[in-house]
Parts: sequence; structure tokens; C-alpha cells
Amino acid sequence: MGGSQRTREGSEGGAAVQPGCAALHRALAECHRRSPAGLQREVVCRHLNRSLAECVVSAACPEECEAVRSMCSSAGTAAKRRQCQQAKVSLSLCLSSHQ
Repeated sequence: MGGSQRTREGSEGGAAVQPGCAALHRALAECHRRSPAGLQREVVCRHLNRSLAECVVSAACPEECEAVRSMCSSAGTAAKRRQCQQAKVSLSLCLSSHQ
């Protein structure tokens, strides 16, 4: 499963953020401060929210995340679809272990 389990305190409400993701976390917090609450904020900050989520998941479970990227990148054969599904299960289990 690998991956660093080190986190540091984030700038919003003491949320733990992976060290390599701190800049994205700050950018998302700034986007939230600048945008009015509601749908507009969701739309305006969506790209940062997604990037931060991908960063945190990749930092927490790098091998599993890479397996999902490689196995699920195209439809492929039935065997590849099974491998994709297994990679997703492995990633889910890894993320669960960090909660």
C-alpha cells in the first residue's frame, strides 16, 4: 500500500492535508473566500476541488491510484475490465485505511 501517512495542519478548520497538496489546499480555500456560497462557488472552484482530491488520493495511496489510472484508462477486454474493478477495490480499501 505504501505512501506517506504524514500530514500537516491545513489553513481551514485544522483539516489535515498531505504536504505536497498544501498549495492546492490554499488555492481552494482562497477560491471559497472569493466566491459566493452555493452553485456559483461549486462551479468556479470545481477544478481546484478536483485537483486537490486527486492530489490527496495520490499521496495517500500512490500505487493503488496508479493501478486505477493504468487499468481503467480504456475499455479494453473483459479481463482488463476485471483488473480495473479490482484496482478500484484496492484503492477504496487503501483510502478506508486512512480514515
